[in-house]
Formats: sequence, C-alpha cells, structure tokens
Amino acid sequence: MKTAILLSYKGLGSNLLHLSYCHEFAKKYGPITIVTLCKNLEQALSDDPLIKEIIYLNKYHKKFTDVFKLSNFLKDLKLDNIFIFYPSFRYVIASKIAGIKNVKSYSIFKKKNLHLVQAAKKFTEQSLNILNCPTETLLYIDPVKKINLKNKISDIKKNIILGVGSSGPTTRWGAENFISLIKKININKDHFFYLLCGPNEKEIADKILNEIGNECCSSLDNKNISEIIPLISMSHMYIGNDSFGHHVASQSSVPSFIIILDTPKAYTDYSKNQFRILPDDIDENYVSHDSNISPNKITIDMVFNKIKKFI
Repeated sequence: MKTAILLSYKGLGSNLLHLSYCHEFAKKYGPITIVTLCKNLEQALSDDPLIKEIIYLNKYHKKFTDVFKLSNFLKDLKLDNIFIFYPSFRYVIASKIAGIKNVKSYSIFKKKNLHLVQAAKKFTEQSLNILNCPTETLLYIDPVKKINLKNKISDIKKNIILGVGSSGPTTRWGAENFISLIKKININKDHFFYLLCGPNEKEIADKILNEIGNECCSSLDNKNISEIIPLISMSHMYIGNDSFGHHVASQSSVPSFIIILDTPKAYTDYSKNQFRILPDDIDENYVSHDSNISPNKITIDMVFNKIKKFI
C-alpha cells in the first residue's frame, strides 16, 4: 500500500513544520511519499527512514485547467492513499480522476486565515482517528554525518547559528543588529557563530564578517541544505530571522529564538524549543505577513535578555 502526503507549500520551513504529521502517517502506513512544491525538501529529509521518497511538483499546480495533467502525474505514482494538507478543490479532483482509492483533504471552504499548525493537527487526528497528535518531532540525521561533522567544528566554544537571512527583506533584523549582538555575547571569545543565509544574501554575511572577522564567525552561504542541517542540529542555539533554520533547530532539540517582524504565530507555535522575540507593544496573535514591524523596535538588549540564561 502506497501512501502520499501532499504539501502545497514552497518554503522549506513551512514543509518542515509538517514533519510531525508526516511521521504520524508513516507510523500507520509505513514509509510515505511526500509530494511537495518545495525543491529543497529532499535534501533536508534524505536520511529520514519514515520518508520513502520526496517528489518535487514544479508544474500542474497553479491553474485549474491543468487538473488532468495533474491527475496523470498522480496516477503515475500508483498511490492507494493521498492526504492533502491544503484546501484545494483542484488537488482533490485530480486525485480522484487518478483513481486513488482514499483521498482526504482540508475543507476547501476554510482557506481564509488558515492556521498551519492547528489545521494540520486536526486533519491528522481525524484522518488517523487519534487523539493529541504531537506538533513536533525529531528531525532524523544520519549519525555518520554527525560524527564526521564533530571533527570539523569546535568542541571548546559554544556554536551558535545566526539566521541572518530569511525568506524576504521584511523578516530581516539587519546586519548591524547582528554585529552588535555578536559583540555583546562574545565578550569572552567563547562562542563561534555560523551565519545562515542563502547565496543571494551573501552581502549580509560579508558585512558581518568584515566587522567581526573569521576567528569566531563563518558564513554558510556556500553550503547546501544537506550540509547545513547537521550543523544546526549540533549547535547550542539558533538566533535569528524566520527561516528554515529555526524549524531545523527546534526539531533537533536546540533552543530556537525567532525575531518576529512579520511572521505569523503558527510558524513559531508548535515546539517547546521555540521562543519568540517581538516588541512589547505587539500582540503575537495579530502578527501577519503584512505586519512589517520595524527591526529597530527589537533592540539588542531585548534579544540578549531573552537568550542570556541559555548562554
């Protein structure tokens, strides 16, 4: 019996947020297939024994007129079950045309104000007939990768991942703020900082490195996802913008401090290892992707006071 989960999200973080639910389905059906709009998810979950395969869906998902092409795509997968973590009439129709016996999806009438965690948790519980589905899990990483990495990173200093990049400019705290934070944390030179950002954000990392130097700082802009994830999992802490890094950290039992500028609560509301940092006058329940909170409203002292007991 072949079972698939369809994740209609492009961001790596949004996909990793659903990992716990993927694991719950795999407990019942065996290793599952994930169909996703995220091109990097395969690198992130390549070691996971509960994931049979990850298929990147890069077409047939935008226009309703593509429903028959999408159904042929799904038919080729020879699925018995498909669980669609998104309210999409198009996905449901395509799945049924493909002849998949068991098709379940979010209610197509509840797309507005969709809370990713609450919706996924409820859908999983109803689909599997279980109670109290966990919202977080452990990200599996090949132990050999960890052993190899342990020989390359410092075991004297505490390693901190700084999420200086993000999915967009409105979620970035800024290079100057990270520079000041590093100086405040590293008075005794007993921490090493890895700058997490993409290749197109290299200028942010370069600005920090030019000020701080390579002695206690390194950029990850030239590393791929499969190299970065083991490093995050072995770090002491994540501090930074909303990015896939905090999802990896929190599901690796690493304290994850997320600077909230326009990140909805759902993205940081599912793990005991997640800690939000936002201005005192902002209600976390009303932050959205359109909030555009000024980075200057979150001071260096606010961040330091939040993390100091962990360092």
